[in-house]
Amino acid sequence: MRKRFDLTFPPRQSLRPVIYHLVKDFDLVPNILRAQIQPAQQGRMLLELTGSKDAFASGVEFLESQGLTVSEAAADICLDEDLCVVCGLCTAVCKPGALTLDADAQLVFDKDKCVYCEACVVACPRRAVTLRF
Repeated sequence: MRKRFDLTFPPRQSLRPVIYHLVKDFDLVPNILRAQIQPAQQGRMLLELTGSKDAFASGVEFLESQGLTVSEAAADICLDEDLCVVCGLCTAVCKPGALTLDADAQLVFDKDKCVYCEACVVACPRRAVTLRF
């Protein structure tokens, strides 16, 4: 089983080894997709976890007991084809290459590459790109 979580770290938790405990104590395999964590400041992390269903429940419970806010990450990028004019601005700001234009000038989304940074949402002048939770 694999899921993505959006974690918010309170300032006092920014230096605690919570990812270590997910691996060591709960047998979860973490993949940090995006993180912005600095000492004594609130931080955020997009974390993909792989493991058993029971391990997920225990791991999330542990994170919450440590003061982190845990929510499931966005499920998908959505494109409103009626609003989209295929200008390509969303592809220009997509650093991981999750949004591309194919040979027929159609927008292609690769969910496995997406880190849900929302740069494409902000860049779209027509607000045709949104996140679905």
